[in-house]
Amino acid sequence: MRSSLNRFLSPASLFRSTDRPSGLIAGLFLATIAAVAPPMSLSQCQAEETTNTSTLAKVVDALKNSIDTDSDDANGESVTDPMREMQSNAMREQSAPWGHWGNQPNKYSSWTNHSNRLVPLYSFGMTLSALRERGSLYSDAERMKKLFGRIPAGTLNSVANYHDQIDVYELQRLAVEQGKRHVILMVFDGTDWQTTRAATIYRNRADLYDSGRGRGLSIQDYRGTQTDFAFIGTTPHTGGTKLDVNSQTIVDVDKKATGGFDPDFAGPMPWHERDRIAYPIGKDREQPHTVTDSASSATSLTCGIKTYNGSVGIAHDGTYAVSIGRQLQNEGFRIGVVTCVPVSHATPGAAYANNVSRGDYQDIARDMIGRPSSSHRRDPLPGVDVLIGGGWGEGVGKDGGQGENFMPGNKYLHESDLDAVRLQPGETDPSRRKYVVAERTSGRRGSEVLAEAASRAIKTGDRLLGYFGTKGGHLPFQTADGNYNPTFDVKGTERYTAEDVNENPTLADMTTAALHVLSAPTPGEANDDQAELPKFWMMLEAGDVDWANHANNIDNSIGAVLSGDAAFRAVTKWAEDNDAWDDTVVFVTSDHGHYLVLDDPQAIAAANVSQ
Repeated sequence: MRSSLNRFLSPASLFRSTDRPSGLIAGLFLATIAAVAPPMSLSQCQAEETTNTSTLAKVVDALKNSIDTDSDDANGESVTDPMREMQSNAMREQSAPWGHWGNQPNKYSSWTNHSNRLVPLYSFGMTLSALRERGSLYSDAERMKKLFGRIPAGTLNSVANYHDQIDVYELQRLAVEQGKRHVILMVFDGTDWQTTRAATIYRNRADLYDSGRGRGLSIQDYRGTQTDFAFIGTTPHTGGTKLDVNSQTIVDVDKKATGGFDPDFAGPMPWHERDRIAYPIGKDREQPHTVTDSASSATSLTCGIKTYNGSVGIAHDGTYAVSIGRQLQNEGFRIGVVTCVPVSHATPGAAYANNVSRGDYQDIARDMIGRPSSSHRRDPLPGVDVLIGGGWGEGVGKDGGQGENFMPGNKYLHESDLDAVRLQPGETDPSRRKYVVAERTSGRRGSEVLAEAASRAIKTGDRLLGYFGTKGGHLPFQTADGNYNPTFDVKGTERYTAEDVNENPTLADMTTAALHVLSAPTPGEANDDQAELPKFWMMLEAGDVDWANHANNIDNSIGAVLSGDAAFRAVTKWAEDNDAWDDTVVFVTSDHGHYLVLDDPQAIAAANVSQ
């Protein structure tokens, strides 16, 4: 086992409101957010938004008296929702007895960005014994030097029993070497141990654990196959870097590594956090380790490298990495990418694309569907076999962060690119490079539109592309009680019509459709019940957890975790229905944490009044 693993150690929207505040408040909110997060320049990578405490306080002061307290759901039905009320009250008062976000315990919202907390890793279909046998990256000076170019201060820990995101990449390679034919990487974006615990407390109406793997969610409790659990670090190589999105080059290739993880400051386990409360967000003056963004961390998960914040499949020195998905595609695997946020966002993009900037959405999408891009101009990538996610309807006239080849129109997947790969009704495509396209359709249920397209793709042997979403490019945010009626947070208020909810599939619907297409026999081949299912690799992202945590919205955060848990159940159902666990491995993890602190878990438990 040790020698096998060693063979793979060196692999080369901020305001999203559909309910717009009016007058002075709207102007103040939009102006403040614009000041906090300006558009990405061509010379500097823009990581996910950072809101400083003083600016955030001004926003909250302007908004707290206008917080929406309407508790109707998307269909206009009145609902009783204590969790929604807890979020509303916390925003209004800017304090909450049950918890807070950030390093200021007396302030509800003082941090809206990521943290470097350790995050969970669950495996299904294989154990994590290879990691334990080999030992932690954080206890290995030579490995650390190879990844970072140096040993980051405070990071070497001879007794470390936590691992790293690059190990998830290596485990995927190891699983294939061991004969696994179906490899699924599920990323709960922005979900640390504390976020998971909040969802389990609500789900079970009780605080069932205060350490370890925990219980109460399907990702914690499923035992239909062998399963294991560990924690991983998420540190990047460096923060942002100087780049040119037009030439797809890195200017500052020799930038010194600034990542690292100090357990004396952060705590050796998530439930043993220290009193250096500024350290997890990179604000400790003595040990200011850089906190990752989603692009860098997803690149670590899929490419096995440490890189700069904002990179999509690009090493810190500018060289192109080849993701596990593309490696396996060259070995005959089908490739699928599923997300509830825009299809060309950082995490799904890193599953397949190469781009120096996470904000170059249209080019990232071109890589994913096999079109010429700024990174692959003359020799486009083959494209994935299944791509399902958000971004539908998001038209803009300009976007300086996307370079000179930006085209006005849909910012995430341009209409001309979608039309170029669209398989028309009755059309045949011998190359199998075009897609049966399912889009949000007025008056039709999104789950049905997607299922029909999946059935057509299975029948003809073609690829599948599902494109959905509401304003902001994501699926409607599910709240903790299963409704779709978010209340106010630091980003504004999202409101959905019944059409927004009905015309979009859920993440579980998307997962089921993708698995059916990826595992379907090729038309014309023998359809023997005993025949092996086709090989495939799939990334599945519950991206709305991250959006909820950025917004400091506990109601949305719990709802997003529960929505992702339902998608995980769709995976296990597929494996059971196809008797596929012998050939399947699923890794469930996160790309980074946030900074939710629970002070009164029982208040979360009491907020669940569902029958």
